[in-house]
Amino acid sequence: MEKIEEQFANLQIVKRSSENKEPTYLLGIDISRTAQAEKGSLVAALCSNGSIRVYDKERLNVLHEFSGHPGLLNGVRFANSCDRVYSACTDGTVKCWDARLASTKPVQLFKGYPSNVFISFDINCDDHVICAGTEKVDEDALLVFWDARINSQDLSTFRDPLGTYSETHSDDITQVCFHPSSPNMVVSGSTDGLVNVFDVSVDNEEDALVTTCNSISSVSCIGWSGKDYKQIYCMTHDEGFCWWDLNHLETDEPITCLDIHDVREVINVKEDILDYLIGGLYHEKMDRLFVVGGTNTGNICLLSCTASGLTHVMSLQGGHAATVRSFHWNMQNESLLTGGEDGQLLLWRPGPIEKTPTKKGSRKMASSVHQRLRVHSNDSCKRRKSSDVKLRVDCFK
Repeated sequence: MEKIEEQFANLQIVKRSSENKEPTYLLGIDISRTAQAEKGSLVAALCSNGSIRVYDKERLNVLHEFSGHPGLLNGVRFANSCDRVYSACTDGTVKCWDARLASTKPVQLFKGYPSNVFISFDINCDDHVICAGTEKVDEDALLVFWDARINSQDLSTFRDPLGTYSETHSDDITQVCFHPSSPNMVVSGSTDGLVNVFDVSVDNEEDALVTTCNSISSVSCIGWSGKDYKQIYCMTHDEGFCWWDLNHLETDEPITCLDIHDVREVINVKEDILDYLIGGLYHEKMDRLFVVGGTNTGNICLLSCTASGLTHVMSLQGGHAATVRSFHWNMQNESLLTGGEDGQLLLWRPGPIEKTPTKKGSRKMASSVHQRLRVHSNDSCKRRKSSDVKLRVDCFK
C-alpha cells in the first residue's frame, strides 16, 4: 500500500490542456497504445458537445476534432494495434477515424439495425470484434456485433452486423467491456441492474451467457480485475459498488466479494467528503484493485479495495476546479491523465510542478448527456429465453 500511496503523493501537474473557446467538458479519455514513449502518443477525449478531440499527449494541444453528425458520440476507444479511434453514435453507427489525419470523414462505419441508438461499445483485445449496446426501443435492448478486421479484398467503408444478443438485458445497455487479454470474453451492464458475462465464441446467446450478476441499480461503470482478470467490478449511477470473483463460478464459494449500496455513506475521506465514483484501477504489479472517486470541487480520491471494504488511501488536490469525469493511469511511467467538467485535461506525473499551478476557473455547462438512474428489483436477474439470432463465430476464433 505504501508504494501506491507514494506514487500518487509524488504526482504533480506537468501539463494542462490549452483553453477552448467552446465551453465543453470532458466525459471520457483514452490513450493510443501504439507509441509506448511519451513522444508521439495521442489522447482522445469525448466531449459533452458529442464530439471527440484528439490531443498530442506531450503538449496537450488539440490536433483534430471529430463529429458524430447527425448524431452524438458516446464513448471513446483507441484500437490496440493502430491509431484508429472509435466511438458509438446515436445515429445507429459506430464510427472509426484515423486519429493522425485531420479528415472529418470516418474511415469506417459500422451500421446497426433500424431504430438502433448506440450508447456504449468496446473493441476486443485483438481488434477483431466490436460490440455496441443500445438504448431500449419498444421491448428491445440489444448488444450488436461486427467483424472489425481490415480486409484488403474489401475496402468498403460500411460494415453490417454479424448479429445481436437481444434476450439478456431488458433496459438501456450503458456499458460494454471486453476482457483485456481473452478476446472472446465480454461483460455488459445496463440500467436494468444486470451485469452479464459472455463467451462470444459460443454460437447462441443463451449458451454464450457465462453468468449474470445483479447490482440492483443502474450500471455506470464496469471493468475487469484480479490475477488473469478473472474478477469483474461494477459502479452504479447512485454511487454503489459491486465486486465479483468468476473463479468461484464452479465452486461452492460465493462469487460476491463486495457489495456496497452507497460508497459515500461508508468511506471516510480525510478533511473532505466523497461525492461520486469515477472508475476502477487494477494495479497489475501490486495485484490490487483501486477505486477512484472525487469531490465536487475537483479533488481526486484513491480508494483501496479489499474483501473487507473500501478505504481511503489519499487524495490529489489543486488540479481541477469541478467534477472529474475520467482518468487514465499509465502503469509504465506511473503518470495519470484526468479530464473534468472544468473543460481541462491534466497530465500528472512525478516531476516538476507546472509553471502556473493554480486551478483554472470552472467553465461548467449543462451536459448534453443525461444521467440514467433507476433502481431495480432482484427479479431482473432471472435468465431470459435464448435469442433466435446467432452470430457468425469465425471472427471470434
